[in-house]
Amino acid sequence: MLSGQMPILILKEGTSREQGKNAQKSNIEAAKAIADAIRTTLGPKGMDKMLVDSIGDIVVSNDGATVLKEMDVDHPTAKMIVEVAKAQDSAVGDGTTTAVILAGELLKQAETLIDQGVHSTVITNGFRMAMNEVRKYMDELAISATDDSTLRKIALTALSGKNAGLSHEFFADLVVKAVNAVADKRDGKVVVDPSNIKVDKKNGGAVEDTQFISGLVIDKEKVHPKMPSLVKGAKIALIDSALEIKKTEIEAKVQISDPSKIHDLLDQESDTFKKMVEKIKKSGANVVLCQKGIDDLAQHFLAKEGIYAVRRVKKSDMEKLAKATGAKIVTNLDDLTTSSLGKSEMVEERKIGDDRMTFVTGCANPKAVSILIRGGTDHVVSEIERSLNDAIRVVSITKEDGKFFAGGGAIEAELSLRLKSLAAKVGGREQLAIEAFAKAMEIVPRTLAENAGMDPINTLIKLKAEHEKGHKNYGILISENKVGDMEKEGVFDPLRVKRHAFEGAVEVATMILRIDDVIASKKSSAPEGGAGGPGGMGGMPGGMPPY
Repeated sequence: MLSGQMPILILKEGTSREQGKNAQKSNIEAAKAIADAIRTTLGPKGMDKMLVDSIGDIVVSNDGATVLKEMDVDHPTAKMIVEVAKAQDSAVGDGTTTAVILAGELLKQAETLIDQGVHSTVITNGFRMAMNEVRKYMDELAISATDDSTLRKIALTALSGKNAGLSHEFFADLVVKAVNAVADKRDGKVVVDPSNIKVDKKNGGAVEDTQFISGLVIDKEKVHPKMPSLVKGAKIALIDSALEIKKTEIEAKVQISDPSKIHDLLDQESDTFKKMVEKIKKSGANVVLCQKGIDDLAQHFLAKEGIYAVRRVKKSDMEKLAKATGAKIVTNLDDLTTSSLGKSEMVEERKIGDDRMTFVTGCANPKAVSILIRGGTDHVVSEIERSLNDAIRVVSITKEDGKFFAGGGAIEAELSLRLKSLAAKVGGREQLAIEAFAKAMEIVPRTLAENAGMDPINTLIKLKAEHEKGHKNYGILISENKVGDMEKEGVFDPLRVKRHAFEGAVEVATMILRIDDVIASKKSSAPEGGAGGPGGMGGMPGGMPPY
């Protein structure tokens, strides 16, 4: 700067800013802190986290996505890592912890290279080269099968370590049964929509009281006490309009000068409801499930005809009922015909815990089914629900793709070995980044060993030795605290889950490594129901938030 020249101020005085290596260090530390926070939850012997909110409500879980979603995270980079877990959970339903700890380890290895003077662009290029090779290796290493025995093993692997008590095998059978029930063939391909499996929960009773229903459970009771509590050979009408007299759109008043005319008005109202019920009876329906309200008079006439009726059924439940029973949802009672009715062996009101619920069971070929979870407390049934949802997603994916890997860190150990061989052929500075990627892959078997109380260094040495001998399916056999053949033991991870976890981890790690400046943006008005501006930086003025 020339003498006497005034400095040019671009940013407002007092604006928080981190540049260069300081920014990179801060971002990497934040990502590592998040990864370390959930690292102990990985694997069958992973520990649980208790999350307590400001009003004292608690969530006990070892599901990575749940823990990160409930955590109060402030640092913008840490939020990026949480987004990876959310994306993994919404896309494939499992592998969230793997994605997060791998992202943290990639950044830890990258930090060592940055300290040695390797530029972050070289590191990100090396990581991308390694990921391209990983995709090829994964297709080559995948095992193919879609039989029920394999699907059951996939479900058992997903449920291991979750709080499903000693009932893993019982739940695995339920999951496979449910997925097979809703699986569909389109253009020669198997398609499974997990949303067609309704998972309901009611605390009370034992975990083993959880049941699979070939039909649907609706958290509603019959609308009138004189209606039958059990209807066999049910013919079901699904109506999404109200069985009530609609109010006029414009404000209107009815003035009656002659008292005798009041009876005429009430008789007219009564006749309207009688006609509605007659239309239902004429169609042959003996069960009515209505999305909207049912007037008291209509309830009375339905009960008189011995028709079982439920009101205010959720739209999502109506759609599932249509898939389960084969009924068509009608908006106008004039359209209700025998052909639009659904069928099931039985519709019954049962008391479950303190509530009464409607069970639609014995559907001939249901394309929507239910699992009703029971357990001692709310915390138990909520965690079982999370576990079952994860298992349903991974079994659905395997049913569709038919491809999976040996679990227990076997695929990570094999990929690490192959990437080390590749690094030597690549040469240049990218070689260092590929070697760092290979080393980062070892975090999964290492963490599994640590969480099982095994010696991580000795276990990793034995695992590498087996893979160098060509035993590509060897991983951490946690049940016996040793290294073993995971394919023989039936410990499997779906290909899509692993691929998505690796890709998500690499994407977020490369994005974080390319950031060399963190500036507090000007305060933007937060959108309705959301936080501040892009990238979660809206709340940053006045200093970087802590992590």
